Amino acid sequence: MTQQKKQIKISGMHCAACAKTIEKALSKAEGVKKARVNLTTETAYVEYDDEYTTKQKLKDIIRNTGYDVPEELKTITLKIGGMTCASCAQIIAKTLRKTEGVKDANVNLATEKATVSFYPTKTSYAKIKKTIEATGYQVLRREDKKTRFEEEAIKEQQTLTAAKKKALIAWALTIPIVSWMLPDMLFGVTWPNSTVFNLGMIALAAPVLFYPGWTTYKSAAKAIWHRNANMDVLIMLGTLASFLTGPPSFFAPIANYAGVGAMIMSFHLTGRYIEAKAKGRASQAIRRLLELEAKTARILRDSEEVEVPIDEVEEGDLMIVRPGEKIPTDGVVVEGESGVDESMATGESMPVQKKHGENVIGATINQRGLLKVKATKVGEDTFLSQVIKMVEEAQGSKVPIQEFADRVTSYFVPTVLTLALLTLVLWLAFPTTMGSVGVWASQLLPWVDPTLGVVSLAIFATVATLVIACPCALGLATPTVLMVGSGMGAENGVLIRRGEAIQTLKDVKVMVFDKTGTITKGQPEVTDTIATERFSEKEVVRLAASVEKGSEHPLAEAIIRKAEDEGLKLYKLKRFEAVTGRGIKAEIEGQSTVLVGNRKLMDETKIDYSDLEPELKRLEDEAKTAMLVAKNNKCVGVVAEADTLKEDSVEAIAELEKLGLQTTMLTGDNRRTAEAIARKVGISKVLAEVLPDKKVAEIRRLQEVGLVAMVGDGINDAPALTQANVGIAIGTGTDIAIEAGDIVLIRGNLSDVVKTVKLSRATFRKIKQNLFWAFFYNMLMIPFAMLGLAHPVIAEIAMATSSVTVVTNANLLRRINIRPDYQKEVK
Repeated sequence: MTQQKKQIKISGMHCAACAKTIEKALSKAEGVKKARVNLTTETAYVEYDDEYTTKQKLKDIIRNTGYDVPEELKTITLKIGGMTCASCAQIIAKTLRKTEGVKDANVNLATEKATVSFYPTKTSYAKIKKTIEATGYQVLRREDKKTRFEEEAIKEQQTLTAAKKKALIAWALTIPIVSWMLPDMLFGVTWPNSTVFNLGMIALAAPVLFYPGWTTYKSAAKAIWHRNANMDVLIMLGTLASFLTGPPSFFAPIANYAGVGAMIMSFHLTGRYIEAKAKGRASQAIRRLLELEAKTARILRDSEEVEVPIDEVEEGDLMIVRPGEKIPTDGVVVEGESGVDESMATGESMPVQKKHGENVIGATINQRGLLKVKATKVGEDTFLSQVIKMVEEAQGSKVPIQEFADRVTSYFVPTVLTLALLTLVLWLAFPTTMGSVGVWASQLLPWVDPTLGVVSLAIFATVATLVIACPCALGLATPTVLMVGSGMGAENGVLIRRGEAIQTLKDVKVMVFDKTGTITKGQPEVTDTIATERFSEKEVVRLAASVEKGSEHPLAEAIIRKAEDEGLKLYKLKRFEAVTGRGIKAEIEGQSTVLVGNRKLMDETKIDYSDLEPELKRLEDEAKTAMLVAKNNKCVGVVAEADTLKEDSVEAIAELEKLGLQTTMLTGDNRRTAEAIARKVGISKVLAEVLPDKKVAEIRRLQEVGLVAMVGDGINDAPALTQANVGIAIGTGTDIAIEAGDIVLIRGNLSDVVKTVKLSRATFRKIKQNLFWAFFYNMLMIPFAMLGLAHPVIAEIAMATSSVTVVTNANLLRRINIRPDYQKEVK
């Protein structure tokens, strides 16, 4: 019994009501813990217990609600070796066609290529390759390799082309209708006569409704068959009601609205096309990430360099990466040194120096030297794949405010149908009362004609009510913004794992930081060197480093690193003794005795350091570890070390305070050190000497005042990150603990915390704008239509515009600069 998380692509959804119907059906299924359906990405995100259900059963549930789960079909082209005649090609093709999961296979002897169409859920490239090799032939290479990005782009382009084609066909027939109707609408002239005019309207409207509009009718019929109601049901009823006024107009005093029905369908199909285009822009972030994937890799096989498709790279393969090339997949440098552009992962424009033993991220660019990289992660385990997965999950999640919109959406279409029926009844039962507003409005609105018959006015108002209502605006209001926001975050090194964090973070009052590795670099560095009169600072460092060479203490590494950076040649170490809790005694070449340690070591060996006491005190007040250096019983200087602040810590903390957040440091370090660091960075509150198991209790205490966000390394701080209302895991490149936080920051910089807060606030602001517009539009326009003040065509234009407005407003989020103020001048 294991918990599974799966994504299922769905086709046939046209509005928020469709998504809600599927979501309800999946949520009721046995074993399903959580189900979310995203209309924008056309994907269901399902968490379930595999003891009770399977992915196939979930697909069947979706199909049973009247929607389709397309079986993904892939086509690959393979270069075949060893074929000598036509029968060879036939054998391979025949064998492949019999293979489970293969839809079709064609082998061309002249080009020595096989084109194979298969279902990835049932077979794979590796199995197809084995099948061919089992017949006695060789697969020399794969020639067509399409990245996931290309496949997504092709599919989206096909959808857009189909939507555009339907709209163009509809308008080709609707423009003559509009031209013919204008003299009648503006001047009351029915040309050439009413009989020809009415016949013409029916003849031109029919193909619009039943050819390009057929998909809409099919979707509506499916929904009705499964006892659901969606946007297409409203359009179908509105357009058919309009069209069906055509025949009675020959023998009854009813206005012919057949042409109006065609115009409604044309505007509806145009709206669908514009909406699809806008939704495509909203999903560009994932596509841009997918585009970064390397298509091929150059690897060493049997001491020979061969180029292979990226999906053939295996863990342990040795990859050759030349200057200017992408590093194909995550790995570790085994030979060479170079600067690597990691901007795609971190947003950092400066190249990062990489040498032997250091990790590199797949899809980053090698800038200068030749690198040999051993592949450590491939396929779905790579850093880029994990980032894409997290962005997709964030886009599939919901913010709490969306739950209210979803509840409204689930009742929306049935409510509109009821209101439309009520409109028809009221107009037929009380024509004078309902028409009184129309009489007054006819002076302002040219399309309102109170002189029409009662039945015509009733149909006019009913059709307008059906087509003006827009559940799509409600359904798209939140997911499109979340899609754009999570994509923007990924491009800026901010990975949002849970959509809820976006809403929660904007209300956070307290931002808690761990100290080591979060505010500071987590690596001691030499900060000060002080020498007495007869010695230089370089000589003090040289003596200290020569002695510390025998130590394994972290502080020793910092001194040795300092000496290496200054190019100092160290003395040979002859004798070494570590004095516990005090320091080191050693003998170096030239029979000199050198001591490096604290006051206790100097006091015990009766070495005078009184001249350096003021400097020692100053350094300790600055939270630095000061070590005295003595040679041949004389004190020669002081070397001080500290865990230095990250470059942007001071500015980031200042900006967070400016944004109205109370900053707090939560650390296990002693109070003196913690307070010294807090003073430097400007943190307002310090909680020091807190053991790891007590951090959760401190977070709970802070939560009594308001919502709390915790920023930590994601490994040591995991319990505190989980307890906080929003957990922000901070890491560097491949070292990120992906599961640790609600939000994961790829770089170790606190600037990204500022970006996260700004992104959260900007994203939620857009969500509120969209929801306000969607509710305001429907609450205003539905009564307007019921009173007969909205022409059905204008009603449909308004409906289509409301959906497009919501998606366009979501895309405007990209224009917002989420960089900290102190970075905005830096391009």
